[in-house]
Amino acid sequence: MTLPPPPPTGHPAQVPPPPSSGQWRPERIDALPGTEFGLVQLRVEPITSGLAIGSLMAGIGSILVSLLVLCFGLVGASEGWGGWVSGAFTLLSVTAGGGAVALGAVSRRQIRRSGQTGQVRFTGAGLGMAGIVCGSIGAGIALLSLALTLVLQLSM
Repeated sequence: MTLPPPPPTGHPAQVPPPPSSGQWRPERIDALPGTEFGLVQLRVEPITSGLAIGSLMAGIGSILVSLLVLCFGLVGASEGWGGWVSGAFTLLSVTAGGGAVALGAVSRRQIRRSGQTGQVRFTGAGLGMAGIVCGSIGAGIALLSLALTLVLQLSM
C-alpha cells in the first residue's frame, strides 16, 4: 500500500489575472487578514428597467388608441354608431393609460431604491416619467374625444 504524496510546502505560484474584456471589472478588493488572498467584488453594470420600458410602450399605445377614439367618433357620429365604438376604444385607451401610469410609478420607485453596493442598478427614470405622461395624455385625449363624439351625436 502506497501513501499519497505529502502536500506541497510553500505557496503556489501566483497566476496573473485574465485580461480585462470589459465584462468583469472589480469594484472593490478587500484583503483577508492573515492570508495572501483577497475578496473581489465585481462591478455590476446598470440595467434599463423593464417596467419603465413597458410603461412607455403602454403610454404610446394609449395615445394611439385615443386617436382611434377621435377618428371613429367623428366618422360615426352622424350615423349613430360613433358613440358605441368610441366608448369601446375609450375603455381600452383609459385602461392602457392607467397601466402606463402605474408601471411608470413602480419603475421609478424600483430605480430609486436600486444601486446599493453589489446589487443591480436600474436606469430609465426618464422612460418611466415619459410613460406616466404619455399614459395620462392618452387617457385624457380618449375621454375628451368620447365627450366630443357624444355631444356631436346628440346634436345631430
